[in-house]
Amino acid sequence: MTTGTGMSDAGKDPKSVSRDDSGHLARDSGHGPGNGSHGAGTGPGSTGPGLAGPSEPVGGHEPENEPEHEPERWSGVERALLRMRRVVLLSTLLPLAAVTAGVLWPVAGPAWAALALLPSAAAAWGWGALERNWRSWRYAERADDLLISRGVLWRELTVVPYGRMQLVEVTSGPLERRYGLARVQLHTAAATTDAAIPGLVPDEAERLRDRLTELGGARSAGL
Repeated sequence: MTTGTGMSDAGKDPKSVSRDDSGHLARDSGHGPGNGSHGAGTGPGSTGPGLAGPSEPVGGHEPENEPEHEPERWSGVERALLRMRRVVLLSTLLPLAAVTAGVLWPVAGPAWAALALLPSAAAAWGWGALERNWRSWRYAERADDLLISRGVLWRELTVVPYGRMQLVEVTSGPLERRYGLARVQLHTAAATTDAAIPGLVPDEAERLRDRLTELGGARSAGL
């Protein structure tokens, strides 16, 4: 009987078997009506409608991070430089004020002697201006050059490449030696790029001279 045959076949195969009107056997794939709606899009590696695949960067590679530049490490000059310059300022303007007052008072009277206040006012203004200028002096040693910054109203930044240095010397005058200071003088191939760093202790000045001389020789040999 047809019913017996269908049950027997169904017992052998877990998939259901049925006959169409023409008498042929038709097997059910076991998928529901909604399972076949994707078609070939359900295969591995394929995406169906509305499904986004894995995103890839444009050009086939990820952008490389640019190397970060190491920030400059600035160093200042010694405070003894400020004390030395203030002594020079006062030793120049205060005697000038005293002489002006002593000469004009008996000759022209107290009205003209008031002109002696001008050197005193200049000394008071210069006292603060020297400190601002002292704070502006700083230098930084980089991989390929030396930076020197200075100035208050007009800022000036000098870049001295190591390969352009021809002579580095340490100088110290009588007054600088009195305050334990030295100056590093830089001479380059172009006179316009010559520079100096004042207000250094002798040990730091000699260390900087030796290092700049060594780096300058190495860079010149590599040109």
